[in-house]
Amino acid sequence: MQLSRFTDLGLRALMRLAVARDAEERVTTKLIARQVNASENYVAKAVARLSELGYVAAQRGRTGGLFLTEKGRTTTVGHIVRALEGDTEVIDCEGDNPCPLASACRLRKILASAQEAFYAELDRYTLADLVNQRTVELLHLPVFPAVVLDD
Repeated sequence: MQLSRFTDLGLRALMRLAVARDAEERVTTKLIARQVNASENYVAKAVARLSELGYVAAQRGRTGGLFLTEKGRTTTVGHIVRALEGDTEVIDCEGDNPCPLASACRLRKILASAQEAFYAELDRYTLADLVNQRTVELLHLPVFPAVVLDD
């Protein structure tokens, strides 16, 4: 299974926000895009969806920026990926060209089971598990006591 570029950028944006100093540090879409090597337009779309889902909050104005919400800090990676990817199956047996084997095929059920196992593994982690000292260093940030980091 391969995650969409949209989900990849959403996770990168959340990881970047996870190492920010809450309201003390101004993090913008432009900054995230530059630091995760992505298009500002694509990052903005991902951040907008993350905001709709309640994982990110935005404050306008001179001192504004993006912030992780409590929900963003505590939700599992699996839940975030499910929300960003949508409720789609690994393969589409019924699309424009339906598979003639669909009525006798066991592949669809096996792939659905594998997909759920994938999400179940991601459910074991939160954003705090995705960032460590090296993540902070790559983003050129000093370490702050408020952020719990482990290697």
